[in-house]
Amino acid sequence: MISYIKGELAETYYDQIVVETGGIGYNINITGLDYALLPAVGSEIKVYTYFAVREDAMLLYGFLDRDEKELFKLLLSVNGIGPKAAMGILSVLSPDDLRFAILSQDSKAIAKAPGIGAKSASRVILELKDKVRLEDAFEKKSEHVSADTASGNQSAAKNEAVMALTALGYSSTESLKAVSKVEDAEDMTVEQILSASLRFLQ
Repeated sequence: MISYIKGELAETYYDQIVVETGGIGYNINITGLDYALLPAVGSEIKVYTYFAVREDAMLLYGFLDRDEKELFKLLLSVNGIGPKAAMGILSVLSPDDLRFAILSQDSKAIAKAPGIGAKSASRVILELKDKVRLEDAFEKKSEHVSADTASGNQSAAKNEAVMALTALGYSSTESLKAVSKVEDAEDMTVEQILSASLRFLQ
């Protein structure tokens, strides 16, 4: 219903902000991670929103980038995960860290979120493991990863580097994060990506 709200950041709380536009102040629930990134009160801000209707309330959930909003909606598709739980997960894990946790089946990382137990974390992984891609864990969707052959080769090389690091004894999460930090990997071989990744694991 409301894709985003752009206006003046009028008030801030730990988990909520008020954005004023057109003479109306919109109360928006935000994640803890986004709270740390807020500009000063009085600044212009653009917040991507999700409108939720309950029996007793109508609530707006907001995110500073579209990628985070998409991950929020994906979490809502998991059985037993509501808006509050999804916001809790995104308050302790960035979108990319959440993808790393899902792809490496790191339920402990997801279970660190408030109100999320071991069973719920495992359910998130089970239901979303086929809905997130390794390519998205390396680059945000907003950067529009190219679908050409070169991009495909690059993704394959990164994938092989992750598997090689895992074989060396590093966890899947550690391996994914290390490979994602390698810059200018477009023209690198698997061996070069692997060598560069090891620097982030020492």
